[in-house]
Amino acid sequence: MRVLVVAPHPDDETLGCGGALFRHADEGDELFWLIVTGIETDYGWSSDAVRRREGEIQAVAESYGFSSVFQLGFSTTLLDTVPMAELVGKISEVYKAIDPQVIYMPFVNDVHTDHQVIAKALQSTFKWFRYPSVRKVLVYETLSETEFAFVDARAFSPNVFLDIASYLDKKIECMRIYKSELGEYPFPRSEKTLRALATIRGSQSGFEAAEAFELIYEKR
Repeated sequence: MRVLVVAPHPDDETLGCGGALFRHADEGDELFWLIVTGIETDYGWSSDAVRRREGEIQAVAESYGFSSVFQLGFSTTLLDTVPMAELVGKISEVYKAIDPQVIYMPFVNDVHTDHQVIAKALQSTFKWFRYPSVRKVLVYETLSETEFAFVDARAFSPNVFLDIASYLDKKIECMRIYKSELGEYPFPRSEKTLRALATIRGSQSGFEAAEAFELIYEKR
């Protein structure tokens, strides 16, 4: 299977489905990573920050064993200013390049606007007659974004649970690569919170540790 994870920002792939990605790799599936936003000096970031982020992306890509990494390079936090047709077009180019069969994507009601925009853009790409390779689409939850959707939003309601007990430590090791994104508890993106969420999802599904997803499309 060709598995594509769509990450509005680097680290969303690890927070949302890092364990699943390691499991896919062990099962012989081919992994691809689409990063929608990036940081550049033109956006006001320092050259050191840009170099550090490039190094983090390379290290994470090697950890998971991605066959290809696609970076669209849109400015972070500003996706709501990009025409939807442009976003859909860029995502479609990636589909045409790899013919993905399984897609992991962010939750449409996440607090972060970038996540909302990308989730909406992705909906336009699930028409079977345009991209017949797509067989399954799973929505992941992102710590610090999904659980803070308090107002006028449907809550994340998982209906698929994946056993990641054998991969949780590797997921956390990947998260540690993002030094500026991982903090001390009670910060949501902390090692303690990652383990706690995996424990809760495991308790819901009978596993020692699990990741939870919303299955929104499946073609058998």
